[in-house]
Amino acid sequence: MPDYDLVVLGGGPGGYAAALYAASAGLTVALVEKEKVGGTCLHRGCIPAKALLHAAEVFRTVSHAAEHGVRVSGPPEPDWPAANKRKAGIVNQLHKGLSGLLKRRKVTVVDGFGRLTADGAVSVDGQVLQGRAVILCTGSVPRSIPGMEVDGSSIVTSDHSTNSSDDRLPERVAVIGGGVIGAEFASVYTDLGVRTTLLEALPHGVLPIGPDRDCADVLARSLTKRGTSIHAEARVGSLEHTSNGIVVPYETPRGSDKLEVDQVLVSIGRRPVTEGIGAEEAGVRVDERGFVEVDTATMQTSRPGVYAIGDCVGTPGLAHVAYAEAVVAVEHVLGEDPPPVDYAKVPWVVYTHPEVAWSGMSEAEARSAGFEVEVHKHAMAGNGRAMILGETDGLVKVVAQRGGPVLGFHMVGPWASELLHEGYLAVNWEALPDDVGRLVHAHPSLSEAIGETMITFSGRSLHG
Repeated sequence: MPDYDLVVLGGGPGGYAAALYAASAGLTVALVEKEKVGGTCLHRGCIPAKALLHAAEVFRTVSHAAEHGVRVSGPPEPDWPAANKRKAGIVNQLHKGLSGLLKRRKVTVVDGFGRLTADGAVSVDGQVLQGRAVILCTGSVPRSIPGMEVDGSSIVTSDHSTNSSDDRLPERVAVIGGGVIGAEFASVYTDLGVRTTLLEALPHGVLPIGPDRDCADVLARSLTKRGTSIHAEARVGSLEHTSNGIVVPYETPRGSDKLEVDQVLVSIGRRPVTEGIGAEEAGVRVDERGFVEVDTATMQTSRPGVYAIGDCVGTPGLAHVAYAEAVVAVEHVLGEDPPPVDYAKVPWVVYTHPEVAWSGMSEAEARSAGFEVEVHKHAMAGNGRAMILGETDGLVKVVAQRGGPVLGFHMVGPWASELLHEGYLAVNWEALPDDVGRLVHAHPSLSEAIGETMITFSGRSLHG
């Protein structure tokens, strides 16, 4: 008989979610983790990064306190060690809570590096764990650029930036990559007074892939207005270390240039961790990019009884997507017939200032898919609550099939991360804009902008 009903390899969001969900359903579970449960999201990614973004928000707010009728004695200064100490406290508290929850659910946590065996078990430092089913959730690590050696000090990845032990911020930073990670750190550094340059290889220097262009452009303008130097279609050359810092040469369609910085942040995405996990020996197929191949209807791999979820498969690399995939995999292990994750409609959030959030198709994607679309937008500039907050950069954009349901919801502005889910529900329930527009939105509130945008599909409007 197997030792466990389920063996989970990897303790990040997908792994611990699978373990907790399975245990709540009465399964016996072993969770294998070589570091700390919580994974990248808790210890090096989502949580610490957002804690630093909040520190930047507080600093930005205090810097403008006088505009709100609050006097402060002297200009505020960022306290980088204090921000990192608070961030570490939040991470430690969440780790303690997660560890306690796993213990209460009677999940057996096994410390060590696990790998699949030829017979489909999991070997951990000589100990073999037999499971009726196995879920792989081995996560991801930052991608690197050949010839640009990361040293954790002058050339860093997001892993280092969220766990900085420096006593002070660098004065000059070059962020290579304008995707989600690069945009978020550019926002942090810019707001804390660091001279920040963002270099992106693709057209459109900020969020070139993902959100509707109208929303991404609002963020780009805001970053530029606050001091970020953004260069699109930038090809970075070989770095040169000098006595004063690092010289970063780059080329754009406008010509060649270079800048000198104290630190280079490489943020060009993440790659799956699937080397050395015994996939080939166990008959689990891995594609040429390193992702475990799965049937996304069940999250099952090429070997029956072995599943894979999270960043090690080629689905959106989001913690909440890993949670959803964990539920699908566990329910399939239980013999149920779970609905698969609809990856085209999952919620996305970029926690910059202003925040960017979306679900479903952009206008360009909808038109490319052959839909006859109707599009309406509502600027946050006229929203009373946004004016009270002093945060009027932003808009709501809704893309709908003409005479049909909402295809995409896109928003940029204050607390877009929290306001997104009304639009997410509309997209996933294929709601008609008129139906959403008839729902009552509290006044004054930021969410009124959503209602105002939906109302305009009726051919009428209130304030817009």
